[in-house]
Amino acid sequence: MLKGKDLLSIHDLSVDEVYEILDLAKVLKTKQKEGIEHHLLKGKTLGMIFQKSSTRTRVSFETGMYQLGGTALFLSDRDLQIGRGEPIKDTARVLSRYLDGIMIRTFAHSDVEEFAKYADVPVINALTDLLHPCQVLTDLLTAQEHKGKNLKGLKLAYIGDGNNMTHSLMYGCAKVGMHFTAAVPKGYEPDATVTKLATEDAAKTGGSIQVMQDIYEAAKDADILYTDVWASMGQEAEREERKKIFKDYQINKELLAVADKKAIVMHCLPAHRGEEITEDVMEQNAAVIFDEAENRLHTQKAIMALTMGN
Repeated sequence: MLKGKDLLSIHDLSVDEVYEILDLAKVLKTKQKEGIEHHLLKGKTLGMIFQKSSTRTRVSFETGMYQLGGTALFLSDRDLQIGRGEPIKDTARVLSRYLDGIMIRTFAHSDVEEFAKYADVPVINALTDLLHPCQVLTDLLTAQEHKGKNLKGLKLAYIGDGNNMTHSLMYGCAKVGMHFTAAVPKGYEPDATVTKLATEDAAKTGGSIQVMQDIYEAAKDADILYTDVWASMGQEAEREERKKIFKDYQINKELLAVADKKAIVMHCLPAHRGEEITEDVMEQNAAVIFDEAENRLHTQKAIMALTMGN
């Protein structure tokens, strides 16, 4: 169903397409663990455009293409004429003549949308300031591994900034029928349009979306607690001010005490221990959090195989 399509937002995916990605990711993870070759993209080339650097994104996509039998090209601003003023639409059309797929990690979501509009090959959003779909599809796979395949009815509580992770978690939870709550400081709420669209998606699957300020109300009886850094890339100048504003928006043992007794904690990494999550909670949940990090590889392989495959 995804062959030849872009993956810019989980909201754009059908429920069946979400599960198609998750199911293939499980298969590819098993094959990789068993040493079974799975060269679904043999002879294919992925262009990886990075305007925001990342450990996990670069290594997982590049390794993933290698394991799928293809090749990945790292392209920074310094490698592209975009950095010297070439219009996005021209770069998209040129790269489409050379590549089988394009992955972009950048700031403005509108740039990725424009790239996809003019590219003739699948475009994968590896992060924008608005959305982070690959991470959240990874999170759903990790949740299935630790909470069972059927995620419908589970509660995920997000604590922190109403950022791109919040937006994509809303969309992801809505697609699988989960109940999503976000506790964010006043003035840092998620985008209103994203909240509206996610709420509409959730109504179709039996899930729900709630945004509030009280972290204990949000976390009450939650099956999964989730957090992210208080200052995202590009917000470094705000970091000290944000540390004051977000100081109470932390996952710690007191917050865990109000969640379900079998609750797990997730973090998209990198983590600032002692800020959004305490050292003890991070270490107690390290098995889940680093499964989550590993699953970027397997989930993104599934995305590439489904969108770029024959």
